[in-house]
Amino acid sequence: MEFCFSATFSPIDHYAAMAAAGEASGWGTMSVSDHLINPIETRSTYPYTKDGERRWEAGTDWPDPWVTIGHLAALTERLRFLTTVYILPARTPVHVAKQVGTAAVLSGNRVGLGIGMGWMEEEFDAMGTPFPKRGKRADEMLEVLRKLWTGEVIEHHGEFFDVPPLEMLPAPSEPVPVYVGGVSEAALRRAARHDGWVSDLHTVAELAEIRQRIEGYRQEYDRTHLPFAMFGSCKDAWDLDGYRRVHEAGVTHLVTMPWYFYAGAETDLAGKLDGIQRFADDIIASW
Repeated sequence: MEFCFSATFSPIDHYAAMAAAGEASGWGTMSVSDHLINPIETRSTYPYTKDGERRWEAGTDWPDPWVTIGHLAALTERLRFLTTVYILPARTPVHVAKQVGTAAVLSGNRVGLGIGMGWMEEEFDAMGTPFPKRGKRADEMLEVLRKLWTGEVIEHHGEFFDVPPLEMLPAPSEPVPVYVGGVSEAALRRAARHDGWVSDLHTVAELAEIRQRIEGYRQEYDRTHLPFAMFGSCKDAWDLDGYRRVHEAGVTHLVTMPWYFYAGAETDLAGKLDGIQRFADDIIASW
């Protein structure tokens, strides 16, 4: 199992030091999250809390993921970067392909595109993109992205997007892996058709059950012979034995905020850097 630390909810001026600390101490991946805006009031319901309220306060930084990843990749040599998760259907495919493809080239193929369908209708309104049928739009977007990332002359004529013959360069020298977030059947099926799945917070038992469901879909799509990554965040495992159970459940990449275990959620940058190092010493070095 590999290890990923999440920068979600951290101030943007913490990111560079966190990336450097993660690379120096042996972490595999750093993840960044995505929101275009944070409306003071929203008519949408957050799907991952019991009361439907957001997990963050007003004033939380939500930097653009691909500008951020480009900056952090320039400061590192080995650390990989992942979006957990990028609201794909709020954008347009040519723009996304250009951003992600360029980041992949400049980083030496150290990026993964973790996507979600989005839940906040106001973000789509702000971007001028439709909220209905966003899952179908995202599926077609992924077709267009895969074509554009080849660097060859391509065209696409679909239900939502029409791309005349063109090429997009520079092109990644390796395929950009696509990981899908969400817990609905549609989300798990979409993940099974691509390179992996990104979790919310789950128990070990829930992660095992989700992995089993995804494997069933992968068998249905004749994809069980292909690699599949599972980025899992667990709420009932906190030590080496617990993480072994997480791995046995099918998680290939543990996603965590390690400073929570040592200094708490509200710690400053020094506490975060200490947590990144201590987790590496306590867990990663013993894995």
